[in-house]
Formats: sequence, C-alpha cells, structure tokens
Amino acid sequence: FLLNKYFRCLAPFCLSSNRKVVRRRGSAVEVERISRVFAFLVGSAKGLSLRALIMESGGNSLPSGRDGVKRKVSYFYDPEVGNYYYGQGHPMKPHRIRMTHALLAHYGLLQHMQVLKPTPAKDRDLCKFHADDYVSFLRAITPETQQDQLRQLKRFNVGEDCPVFDGLYSFCQTYAGGSVAGAVKLNQGGSDIAINWSGGLHHAKKCEASGFCYVNDIVLAILELLKVHERVLYVDIDIHHGDGVEEAFYTTDRVMTVSFHKFGDYFPGTGDIRDIGYGKGKYYSLNVPLDDGIDDESYQSLFRPIIGKVMEVFRPGAVVLQCGADSLSGDRLGCFNLSIKGHADCVRFMRSFNVPLLLLGGGGYTIRNVARCWCYETGVALGMELDDKMPQHEYYEYFGPEYNLHVAPSNMENKNSRHLLEEIRAKLLDYLSTLQHAPSVQFQERPPDTELPDVDEDQDDGDKRWDPDSDMESDDDCKPLPSQVKREHIEPGRTDSATNMMAIDEPRIKVEQNNSNKPSDQHAETNS
Repeated sequence: FLLNKYFRCLAPFCLSSNRKVVRRRGSAVEVERISRVFAFLVGSAKGLSLRALIMESGGNSLPSGRDGVKRKVSYFYDPEVGNYYYGQGHPMKPHRIRMTHALLAHYGLLQHMQVLKPTPAKDRDLCKFHADDYVSFLRAITPETQQDQLRQLKRFNVGEDCPVFDGLYSFCQTYAGGSVAGAVKLNQGGSDIAINWSGGLHHAKKCEASGFCYVNDIVLAILELLKVHERVLYVDIDIHHGDGVEEAFYTTDRVMTVSFHKFGDYFPGTGDIRDIGYGKGKYYSLNVPLDDGIDDESYQSLFRPIIGKVMEVFRPGAVVLQCGADSLSGDRLGCFNLSIKGHADCVRFMRSFNVPLLLLGGGGYTIRNVARCWCYETGVALGMELDDKMPQHEYYEYFGPEYNLHVAPSNMENKNSRHLLEEIRAKLLDYLSTLQHAPSVQFQERPPDTELPDVDEDQDDGDKRWDPDSDMESDDDCKPLPSQVKREHIEPGRTDSATNMMAIDEPRIKVEQNNSNKPSDQHAETNS
C-alpha cells in the first residue's frame, strides 16, 4: 500500500520530466523509457505481473490507463482545401473537409486540440516517393493545356477518375503537407495523436494517379515516421483496398500494412488474402477481404483479434490509420453496413495502445455522413463523447430531417457468413504466428529530425482568428467558438538515400512553381 501511494505521488514529476525531455531532445524513446519504469513500479506495487500490466494498458508498454484518458491531439487543417472541385458529377468532393471542420468547431472540439495550418508540401518532398517527371507533370498540367498533353495524360492515368481541375497541384501540396506535418509532430513527441482529414489518398502510385488520388500522402508520412521509428504499422478501413501503400512497402519488414476491404469485382481489384508481401516483406502485408453488407459485430470480430495480434508481434513505434468513410452504411459508392460508432471503434481500439497515432481521411462519398463520422472520430481521439443532437451551424440543413450525429445502419443482407469470417481470421492469425518477434533493424545513422519552431506554452499566439475561417457564416445564433490557429511551417528533413532505404533520390531537375491556380468558393460543391 505504501509503495503504491509513494509511486503514485511521483506521477506528476515523471510526467513533467517527460515533457521536458520532448521539448529539449524531441525523443519519444526517452519518454517511453521513463514511462515504462514508472509503469513497472506502480504495477509491482499493485501486485500485477508485467504481462498483466501490459494488457491493462491496452497491449503496449506505455501506461495509458483507460480509453477515456485524454491524449494530446494536433489537428491539421487548411481552409483552402474545401474550395477545390473535381468537376460536375464527380463523387469526390473536398468540400466535405470544410463540413467536417464546421462540425468540429460547433461541437467545441477545436479548443481541445492544437489547430495547425501546415505548410504545403514542396516538390522535393513529393519526390521522396513519386517520380520526378510525374511530379513535374502534375505541377504543369491545367484544364486549358490538357488537350495538348493527351499522351502524358494517358501515361500518368490522369483524365477520367482523376480529372484535371483548377488548382490540382496546390490541392496535392495541401493534403500531402498536412499528413507529413502530422508525422513530424509525432516524431518530435509534440502530440500523441495527429489528425489530417484531408489526407488518406491511398491509391496513388509512384508514377501514376489512381482512384481519385494523385499524390500518396500516406507513403510520404510513413517515410517521415521511419526517420525515428524502426517499425510503422499502416491500417486501412476504407472500403477499397489500400493498394498504393501496400505496393510501396511490399518488400520491407519495417512497415506492416493491414487492409480491410471489399474484395471481388470491385475497384481496385487487388487485396487477395494470399497477397502477403515479398522477400523481406513476406507476411508484412495483410489483406482482409470482405463481402457486401458487413456490420459492426462482424467487422470487429476480425478487426480486434487481427490488429491485437499485429500489435503483439510487430510492436510498431507508430501507427497510421486511414479512416476512409466509404465503409459506412449508405455510402454513395460503398456496400458495407457499418455504423459511425462501429467505424469509430477501430479508432478507439488503436488509440488504446497508446502508440503515436496518425489519423487520416480517405474515401467517403455521402458527404454529410463523412462529416458526421470524422467529427465523431475526432471526439474519440480526444476521449470525448459527443451529443447525438447536432448544434446549429452553417451546414445544418445538410443533416436533416433528423439533424443527428449518428445514423442507423440499413437492413441490407450481410453476405459475410460466420464460417467465412472464421476462415479469414484463422488464416491471418496463422500468417502472424510465423512472426515470432518484431524484426531487428540496424541503423548506422538516422536522418536528422525536422525542426519545428519552439512554442512557448505560456505565451499567447499572435496569430488568432475565428475557426472556422471567413468561409463560414457568422450569424449570432451559430457563432463558432474562438480558436487559435497556428501556422506551422513544417519542412520535412531531406533524407539521404544511404541512410533511409525507403527514400528515392532527390529530383535531378528542379521544378519551378509557375502554375498556382487557386480555386474560389464558387466551386464549392453543395450536393451530397
């Protein structure tokens, strides 16, 4: 009893020490060491074995406590992102990001997060994964010049699903910049969870666009995380297979990819359960092929045991969770039957491990439900439960006639039989059983961490404005809560290919910016 009381009294000092270590050295490893020692002492005082203590803390070595414990969350948002427009009739609508932001503001969530506007990704940042000529093409192409570049359009798969629109390259820079900035924030220990709902475009390949995706911000963020973390886990709950990310890391054991998706006669047609990686990456790519109508219970009967085992054997230093909302019931392009709470349970489960977590968006084409989902999942990240009744806000009429945060799933048939689910679970757990322990990774030299500007927590930031920005109506009845938005200038450290096996060479040709078409609010889509 006395030991228990004594060590609990030390908690505030240990936590204070943790913050100082992060601020001075940007080292999440030091924090983990301090936390691990403290957790062991407290657990011993309680009479718990180390194994029991780990299980109590969510499956990892950090003492996270219960899921309700608050985490330090950074939220990356650029108000310009809602202005981009794929074109008449196209299902992808960036306007959904602005709708999500409005809900976050009026639910009062922004004041509980560090709200940051990231610097757009530079050409050299994109070229850490994408081919130089592809980036140059995206930079130069415009709706006015595309007819003169038909050969290039075909070569890079741009034109139909991935149309050329005003400000295309700026859009890519915006969403990619947010994901990379989130990874930097996690690397430096500035946040436990980083969120970029405009990111998560998982289909883009090294040399081509695909599935509404032009730049693979997820791959770029993972490359940034690998500068600090020996192992990174990528989990994808979009209804479509995360093919672009899987392909990028198919031959490495430093990144494990796990995708839960509709399989069969469905885009992109990849993601067979037998696709498990190659060479050193064998068993480090996992695919969970699902059929139409899967519901919350069936989904979690796979997600929790599979991801729980992955965390046990792979032991990632950081996790990237792609939260594509097209797996929700009623999605315009989807065929699953998940509720918002069922979808968010994946976020809640990943959060419980208390490993640095990057939350990204992705698909989602019934945009009122996308906004509902990502708002609720932001609340989950913060450890806050939100009222089902929506507050008044500028997009309130989108959510009628119920005006609720949650919508009931449909009565569609679940084609995923219990026998099928058991077969999938057994097969994947069998794959994971071949991984006896986490791979050892030798680092001769680590690339330098990206340096963030020091933030004085006791000093008011001079850059204050209403959040959401001026694009939102400012009626007295639905005035959003004030929030500080810091313009964070985050430039990823340039990576030497000799020290980071994932990085490609820097571009040999400097791509100058000569086309910065900015869309205007008139293009914001208003149909859901």
